[in-house]
Amino acid sequence: MAMEVTQVLLNAQSVDGTVRKHAEETLKQFQEQNITGFLLSLSGELASDEKPVDSRKLAGLILKNALDAKEQHRKFELVQRWLSLDVSVKTQIKTCLLQTLCSPVPDARSTASQVIAKVAGIELPQKQWPELIGSLLSNIHQVPAHVKQATLETLGYLCEEVSPDVIDQDEVNKILTAVVQGMNASEGNNDVRLAATRSLYNALGFAQANFTNDMERDYIMRVVCEATLSPELKIRQAAFECLVSISSTYYEKLAPYIQDIFNITAKAVKEDEEPVALQAIEFWSSICDEEIDILEEYGGEFTADSDVPCFYFIKQALPALVPMLLETLLKQEEDQDQDEGAWNLSMAGGTCLGLVARTVGDDIVPLVMPFIEENITKPDWRQREAATYAFGSILEGPSPDKLTPIVNVALNFMLAALTKDPNNHVKDTTAWTLGRIFEFLHGSTMETPIITQENCQQIITVLLQSMKDAPNVAEKACGALYFLAQGYEDVGSSSPLTPYFQEIVQSLLTVTHREDAGESRLRTSAYETLNEVVRCSTDETAPMVLQLVPVIMMELHQTLEAQKLASDEREKQNELQGLLCGCLQVIIQKLGASEPTKYVFMQHADQIMNLFLRVFACRSATVHEEAMLAIGALAYAAGPDFAKYMPEFYKYLEMGLQNFEEYQVCAVTVGVVGDICRALEDKILPYCDGIMTQLLKDLSSNQLHRSVKPPIFSCFGDISLAIGENFEKYLMYAMPMLQSAAELSAHTSGADDELIEYTNLLRNGILEAYSGIFQGFKNSPKTQLLIPYAPHILQFLDSLYMEKDMDDVVMKTAIGLLGDLADTLGGNAGALIQQSLSSRDFLNECLSSEDHFIKESAEWAKLAISRAISV
Repeated sequence: MAMEVTQVLLNAQSVDGTVRKHAEETLKQFQEQNITGFLLSLSGELASDEKPVDSRKLAGLILKNALDAKEQHRKFELVQRWLSLDVSVKTQIKTCLLQTLCSPVPDARSTASQVIAKVAGIELPQKQWPELIGSLLSNIHQVPAHVKQATLETLGYLCEEVSPDVIDQDEVNKILTAVVQGMNASEGNNDVRLAATRSLYNALGFAQANFTNDMERDYIMRVVCEATLSPELKIRQAAFECLVSISSTYYEKLAPYIQDIFNITAKAVKEDEEPVALQAIEFWSSICDEEIDILEEYGGEFTADSDVPCFYFIKQALPALVPMLLETLLKQEEDQDQDEGAWNLSMAGGTCLGLVARTVGDDIVPLVMPFIEENITKPDWRQREAATYAFGSILEGPSPDKLTPIVNVALNFMLAALTKDPNNHVKDTTAWTLGRIFEFLHGSTMETPIITQENCQQIITVLLQSMKDAPNVAEKACGALYFLAQGYEDVGSSSPLTPYFQEIVQSLLTVTHREDAGESRLRTSAYETLNEVVRCSTDETAPMVLQLVPVIMMELHQTLEAQKLASDEREKQNELQGLLCGCLQVIIQKLGASEPTKYVFMQHADQIMNLFLRVFACRSATVHEEAMLAIGALAYAAGPDFAKYMPEFYKYLEMGLQNFEEYQVCAVTVGVVGDICRALEDKILPYCDGIMTQLLKDLSSNQLHRSVKPPIFSCFGDISLAIGENFEKYLMYAMPMLQSAAELSAHTSGADDELIEYTNLLRNGILEAYSGIFQGFKNSPKTQLLIPYAPHILQFLDSLYMEKDMDDVVMKTAIGLLGDLADTLGGNAGALIQQSLSSRDFLNECLSSEDHFIKESAEWAKLAISRAISV
């Protein structure tokens, strides 16, 4: 049963709000009452060339959204819904979709391509729709060029949707053949050639086997390189995008082609239009990324059996590559500093130059210095700015020994330029470069300090002066001050910044009140810098940090007083509240760290807590998160006294734990529960039922983002440590959850890096939970309640040891847990540990670890185990 949807779809795009709303309601009802009819109507609408373009496009879009969603749980529901439809209905829809690829209307074809790929993404892994690829490939030989174009586009989307293991190699070969033939220079139609080139970009991940075959690889590379010379801009751009992707996917196969690629990219950077030139630079940035990764992983120690050798493409290309990149630095745009998202040739060139410096280290310095010396004093601002940008770009990578003497000469020049240069761009880049100097070449680990008693005052005077400059320059000056302060983080009692502390703080607060502080992220940057200055300050300045408390409290109070605001004003207000809560968090941590200042600070605690509670009542996610973090810091500082705030605060704590949508808020709240447990210890008992209920709900929800699950497990450990044997009533709920999560996380065969990283976070959370529970029950008459769980835990530790992919953090927690088990259960654990398959090997491996923390945990565990065994 399909209904006439054309008019409804057109109304849903009406400028008249009432008409639009009514149409949207109608569509929603139709979907809820009769999903089969709804999907059939949409696919019929999309396929019919009699219908208006607008209704066809929207029909296709709604169809696509009926098959896929961003949220995992919603996506899962939609996939299940599609799979459960009647086969004849699905066949009818798929026929309509394939038929639309022949439509003369480009929008309809393009939309159909995307929907076909979504259906394929659901069905191919289920071994359904086996004839799809065959029928698409038979279209390639159709006469009208637009059918060929639409089919190639569909193949591209298809490769984006499904993973390579779903399509067998024989079909992959056919797809690649069709795509590469479509890219060939002999293909007369540019639309076809463009669609083919874009499809190759998506299909590269499928070409593993083809890239290991010399002939096939040569053919693919030749066609891609030829396409970079097409008369059509979009084809050249798409071809370079393919090269960028090849550089990271098939780095180890590039050696025979690298000279040709250099020639092609150099020509494009010099002569081609910006979108193409940007991709040509991106190729070299991508090669840098690959080589930096390889060199970091192997620490430059290559043996014959290293699986990924470094080809040193960048080192070999240096003499030609660096001049090419320096040339691009002179291609600035007049207003690039004003535009947040600006990205142009000079920025891309500078970014690539920075990556080259990180790849080759000291070798870059002699190639760049002549350019800097020649241009830094030229009358044309472009030359001065390019020279400064080149200098700032190469500060990360080369050794301090190589850079320090140059920087010592340059520093005075830079400070003068920042105050006197007539050009805003030059000042902006100069301030950024100073920030890079302080970030990479200043700090307690440096042998020769760049900042001395003599120049410190001048540096601060210039930076504070520049904070009154245009917003983009002031923002970079704040950034430079940030790294200046950070470099003095570990100086102990007296910091060279101490005499200027009051003046620095005052200047930063003044910046936050500038009329134009909303531009160029200036206000945010000023608060971030203020936080860093406070965080790295010494005991000497503590009285001044205390004076800051009422000032920031007053500012936060004022944001809460502002009544009814327009929505864009409210957004600014929320942002400011978030920044102020973040600032208070840093101040609380600083003052809470030593007894005398903590004592004075705690006199403000009631008022501060009151402000935070009012912030929660505003219901904004970002602010919620910042206020929650600040309350965690307050709980830590207040210790057991925090209990008096719990009756008022608890409802907001519960709200945070229930916040599935803004999962970052949920994660931060879970962390704060841990802080409160440590502060209150057993005074948290009255709230534990509510908290545990909510945490268990969170864990069993399929709507909560997976990243929140590891902290929830460690939170079980925090709660148990706080309430000891009172955790007994939660064991029957918490332990089975820990057990099933442990089983899932023990085996990672075939997982990618991202999954292995997540799995290690999960394992660590589970191990921390077990540790906390065992430590919580120690010396209690109820320890025997834990005995039944010990065999499973030892089995979990065995399987982790066998998998051999634990990171250091997990290793330390795991060996610690083995010790906790022995320590709490004593003789009851001794025999079990002796029977365990790998406990002894694991212990010995940790005892001989290079990592000081792992070793320390292992020595403690060894002691606990030997005590348990001798009982």
